[in-house]
Amino acid sequence: MAGGGFTDAANLKRAHLYEYKITTYFIFACIIGSSGGLLFGYDLGVSGGVTSMDDFLKEFFPAVYEKKHAHLHETDYCKYDNQILTLFTSSLYFAALFAAFGASYCTRTRGRRVSILVGAVSFFIGALVNAFAKNIPMLIVGRCFLGGGIGFGNQAVPLYLSEMAPAKIRGAINQLFQMTTCIGILIANFINYGTEQIHPWGWRLSLGLATVPATIMFVGGLFLPETPNSLIERGLLEEGRKILEKVRGTSQVDAEFDDLVDASNASKAIKHPFRNLLKRKNRPQLIIGALGIPAFQQLTGNNSILFYAPVIFQSLGFSTGASLYSAVITNAALVVGAAISMSLVDKFGRRAFFLEAGAEMFVIMVVVGVTLAVYFGDGKPIPKGTGVFLVIIICLFVLAYGRSWGPLGWLVPSEIFPLETRSAGQSMVVCVNMIFTALVAQCFLVSLCHLRYGIFLLFAGLILVMSAFVFFLLPETKQVPIEEIYLLWESHWFWSKIVGGQEKSVSDV
Repeated sequence: MAGGGFTDAANLKRAHLYEYKITTYFIFACIIGSSGGLLFGYDLGVSGGVTSMDDFLKEFFPAVYEKKHAHLHETDYCKYDNQILTLFTSSLYFAALFAAFGASYCTRTRGRRVSILVGAVSFFIGALVNAFAKNIPMLIVGRCFLGGGIGFGNQAVPLYLSEMAPAKIRGAINQLFQMTTCIGILIANFINYGTEQIHPWGWRLSLGLATVPATIMFVGGLFLPETPNSLIERGLLEEGRKILEKVRGTSQVDAEFDDLVDASNASKAIKHPFRNLLKRKNRPQLIIGALGIPAFQQLTGNNSILFYAPVIFQSLGFSTGASLYSAVITNAALVVGAAISMSLVDKFGRRAFFLEAGAEMFVIMVVVGVTLAVYFGDGKPIPKGTGVFLVIIICLFVLAYGRSWGPLGWLVPSEIFPLETRSAGQSMVVCVNMIFTALVAQCFLVSLCHLRYGIFLLFAGLILVMSAFVFFLLPETKQVPIEEIYLLWESHWFWSKIVGGQEKSVSDV
């Protein structure tokens, strides 16, 4: 099969010798570690709702408030087209982009746990600044602190979960990050729905409650064990073995420990991990994990819906309350999608979810674009039946994203980098993801204004391209030990020509 290149995990080096049990210690570490997703999710969910609240707009963006109510009984693609307003959302992701570089150094030299703690503190500060903001500069400063928290959290948490998880259930465990992200989004939408009724400071409560997930992440992080991979990478072999035995629930960890030590020895020879990413042997990870998947994850159009769901629904003629309620329903579909993916991704594999959901998302975006072209945009309220149809079909889109590009956009990159470039690679993943997240957040409303329904057709075309990218270039990684992923490139129809079938790629430094 041209797009597959799958190598059975049982045939990979010492993988068949790995042993593990699901222990209470392991479950605790994964649940607390994955709480970092709450930070990301809460912000994704809260910002769009806050920017649609009248009290917030009157205090900081009176021009947008007047524009919104000047045509109260009309629909308009351009109601919220204000670049300073969208900067409120996108500034966080620009800050996360820069924070990811510092997070890479911290994650590599101080460990995954320390990065999680730093991220929690930065996010807590940002939430307080936003809650007490008196002007737009204070809002932006607060968003930058939040971005620092996101940069550190998104750098460390996927790595933490992938390294703690046994190979056979790594997909489900890593997707705890996406699940908590989705839960954070849903909680934020419920909070926005309630605080919108509290005048005139309800929006402050929405932003200030971001301190809660930050506190959970920090307090839990104090009790987290470091990953065996990180401990061994930093020369703490004895401690690393003890933690490995504890999380695996068995003392029979010789095979996995030997693989980790081998990978660590190669890692120590790397003085410039970012430069090493550019080497020929790391070309598949660079193109697939650091560039393609994180960029395409944002170009699906889903985060535009997550950021601006209340704004989109208000533009379609929904009232503020109805638009927030519709956003809650939409994001509930995201949680369901994440649960489906967690349950089945290690059974059916990453490629199956990418491709099946990609086809569904393509069709839905085309239908949304055509529906808006026919029924919307002439200054008349959209028919009620058509509005309900759009909410339902957008929920189906989010459900498809929630079981594919959402969780797998973090899972696949976190599992394909060798230890020698893992921190640097994850930084690249976060940076590229945040670049495109920020661009989408900054450009979506102006694009909606000028391209109108065409923006959804553009997303449909991008989904077609990214599905082809997965089909031809991504091998199946399910149940392959994280330190033996490199063997997949050597048997892949395309990447084998690039990496040259090296006997052991991690030793080529």
